[in-house]
Amino acid sequence: MGTKTKKARAAGRFGARYGKRVRNKLSAVESKQRVKQKCPFCGKLGIKRTSRGIWECKKCGKKFASDVYYLS
Repeated sequence: MGTKTKKARAAGRFGARYGKRVRNKLSAVESKQRVKQKCPFCGKLGIKRTSRGIWECKKCGKKFASDVYYLS
């Protein structure tokens, strides 16, 4: 079995399936959504995506709903 490469990033798990353009879009969205982001309440880097549209700040403990993939 092949492994993920630097070029394929997170979409490397799909191998040659689904087309290059779709896999590139997916890896761009996934890399953005897994980054810790700035909390709108306390202003610190601690927001993490819990599930679709649900975000939680690890610093102040606030849990709120916002955009699905990343905060705007």
